[in-house]
Amino acid sequence: MAWIVLVLSGVLEAVWATALGRSEGFTKIGPSVVFVIALILSMAGLAFAMRTLPTGTSYAVWVGIGASLTVGFAMVTAAESTSLVKILLVVAIVACVVGLKVLH
Repeated sequence: MAWIVLVLSGVLEAVWATALGRSEGFTKIGPSVVFVIALILSMAGLAFAMRTLPTGTSYAVWVGIGASLTVGFAMVTAAESTSLVKILLVVAIVACVVGLKVLH
């Protein structure tokens, strides 16, 4: 259960990070509200998972999922440039997250 919550919290990290960028310094209300809600839920899920899982592993998985989804979404929506090297580096992050799960 902790792993499922941790993965969902990582997805929510990507949501709040994207919403933060789109809020334009909290001047847009919609993305600002999404940011606050996703941030609270993401942190709550991370805290829940850390009751069972080691702190370092939990944080690394949470950040890895959030970072890879955030940059992936930015590349798909053309908000960020795409290159083979960037894609390979994001795949490497995902591989490391999977490796942490497998080793646990």
